[in-house]
Amino acid sequence: MFDSIHEECGIFGIFSPNKDDLASTTYYALFSLQHRGQESAGIVVNDDGVFSSYKDVGLVNDVFTADKLASLGEGNIAVGHVRYATTGTCGRENAQPLVVNHLKGNIAIAHNGNLVNSAELRDALEGEGSIFHTTSDTEVISYLIIKERITSDSIEEAILSAMDKLEGAFSLVVMSPSKLIAVRDKHGFRPLCYGQKEDGSYVVASESCALDAVGAKKIREVNPGEVIVFSKYGVKSYQSKIKAKKSFCVFEYLYFARPDSEIDGTFVHDARRKAGQFLAENYKIDADVVIGVPDSGLDAAIGYAQASGIPYGIGFIKNKYIGRTFIAPSQKHREERVRIKLNVVKSVVDGKRVVLVDDSIVRGTTSARIVNLLKDAGAKEVHFLSSAPQFLNPCYYGTDIDSRDHLIAVQHTMDEMKEIIGVDSLGFLTVEQAKRIGGNNPDEFCVACFDGNYPTVEPLVKAKNRFECKISDRKNK
Repeated sequence: MFDSIHEECGIFGIFSPNKDDLASTTYYALFSLQHRGQESAGIVVNDDGVFSSYKDVGLVNDVFTADKLASLGEGNIAVGHVRYATTGTCGRENAQPLVVNHLKGNIAIAHNGNLVNSAELRDALEGEGSIFHTTSDTEVISYLIIKERITSDSIEEAILSAMDKLEGAFSLVVMSPSKLIAVRDKHGFRPLCYGQKEDGSYVVASESCALDAVGAKKIREVNPGEVIVFSKYGVKSYQSKIKAKKSFCVFEYLYFARPDSEIDGTFVHDARRKAGQFLAENYKIDADVVIGVPDSGLDAAIGYAQASGIPYGIGFIKNKYIGRTFIAPSQKHREERVRIKLNVVKSVVDGKRVVLVDDSIVRGTTSARIVNLLKDAGAKEVHFLSSAPQFLNPCYYGTDIDSRDHLIAVQHTMDEMKEIIGVDSLGFLTVEQAKRIGGNNPDEFCVACFDGNYPTVEPLVKAKNRFECKISDRKNK
């Protein structure tokens, strides 16, 4: 819909001491994680080692009818996934969880993140005879785990061995015939937490809002480099021997995560409100009203209004019946897409000097359209503030910015950006302020998309469609 950053994937897993309708529980959890991916959804239920699976392209509510959920049956373990493609296309073949049968049984795996060495790993696996059925790096992870499982005594031992070969971002839920396993990469790029329900079931999810949705109480985050095994024998934790500096993606706080989720002791709503307060310290604007762009700009706008003393107003009404996958019927309707999605509350902005707060500015084209909506509604001045710093670099850890070519802050000066967007003033959060909006240690955030300091090596093959092209072309990219 907009030219903003696209969401991550969302993962969920549940281990129950008794057989139950876990498909429905997973369905509710995926609903709460829908904001993290709208391209496809899938659920796998385990009944004594027999896996029942269904996945397809679309939103959770479209993919799973009552009949489809019922067909998955009861079980004591289940995993689920909602996807936004950061490597590979969005077709049904790339929908997750992936189910793979192997010599010692089967596994189902759901993945949030992006590997930086997936191309090299896949080339090596293909050279050994592996046949790939998808174009996602998740299948690379599954093959490595299975390869290690053949010579390991347990699935958790195989995962720990495979982790040593993976570089980049991966939060995983893995299901074997008897275990649910939560895995987080050594840098902790992507969020992952677990909790427990009153009936004794353990649940693992990308965000705590999914735990809330199924009535589970959060216990804690999965630590970077940690593997947690849930089985009939209880909960066991293992730690990767390879240590690394924690590098949690700060954009989870700024945009990706839901406002009611809590990560590392900080609620996302509070982190965004703090970003708005920092903006108020940076930019003292003489204005009449502060408004935010729904949805993730609203919390920062509230923070700016509270710190500046300028009244907060509801400047836009969002059409909640149009999903994020809405497609304009033709190219000439590009401008109307914003008008369909957002409508200005004219009485709030007419004749006013407006401070407009949004979560980020990526390419700038949608920002310009939103500003035009305000001016058409009679806004006298528009001062645009971004609760994220300027995007200057690609992200290799799970978002869809794989090039600097179309980033407005790379191609234009501040004055040029102000003219392109059509605003009276323009401002951004600083990188240091972004690192202080959540968590306990500012040095434990990844801000590479803002400052270019990557926690890992950069991938040799950077294109999102790296596995759709020929191997000879892939090696030259």
